[in-house]
Amino acid sequence: MCARARVLCFPHAGGAASHYRRWAADAPWDVEFAVIQYPGREDRYEEPASTDMAALAGAITSELLGDRREAVCLPTVLFGHSMGAAVAYEVARGLTAADRAPAALVVSGRPAPRLSRPGAVHLASDDDLVADLRRLGGTGSGILDNRSLITAVLPTIRRDYQLIETYRPLPGVSLRAPVTVLYGDRDPEVDEREAAAWHGATEGPCELQALPGDHFYLEAHRRQVLDHIVARARDAAVGTPAGWPSMP
Repeated sequence: MCARARVLCFPHAGGAASHYRRWAADAPWDVEFAVIQYPGREDRYEEPASTDMAALAGAITSELLGDRREAVCLPTVLFGHSMGAAVAYEVARGLTAADRAPAALVVSGRPAPRLSRPGAVHLASDDDLVADLRRLGGTGSGILDNRSLITAVLPTIRRDYQLIETYRPLPGVSLRAPVTVLYGDRDPEVDEREAAAWHGATEGPCELQALPGDHFYLEAHRRQVLDHIVARARDAAVGTPAGWPSMP
């Protein structure tokens, strides 16, 4: 059986493609899950992580536009958590500008782009950076308490922090895709007002859903988050969104 829609996942700061391995395994047969691997981690460890949103989103957009495999012809939903939500949003805008708009965007744990919070944690000491990772959760103590391991990954995490702490919405076209906004009701990084402001980030419809938990609420509610994403992908499969080639 062939998938009828595709989901592209964008990891959080410090995250990597392996974080979504279980998501792909739990996905239903009719929805294909793929993950964007940023430079600076896992199989791209030797490449420096980007500190510039325009460069990172532009490179990902160009790669997607140049991909002529059959999978690209599927209606595609972009999903991103935290930093990944901002990257997915900018990639969605880039695809829209190229007349290849995604079918939908699902964002998690991130204020609307126009309310992006500046920050300076990327300028802090290693100890302060590790303390912020502990505050947010999502990074296991096995990594944070392993001095040699955390020393190896901190440069990439610091560059991720710099990228998202200095991010402001890029110039360009408006997003037209429907947006689903998910967030934890005790998340210190995004409140209800900041989540609801995603309505102004697209010309399409926007729905809001709060789930119990903090910034990494989706770890405990992965099944519910996955259900939201799959629902948007199946909506897209019913009728191919404008800008994507028709399915055979």
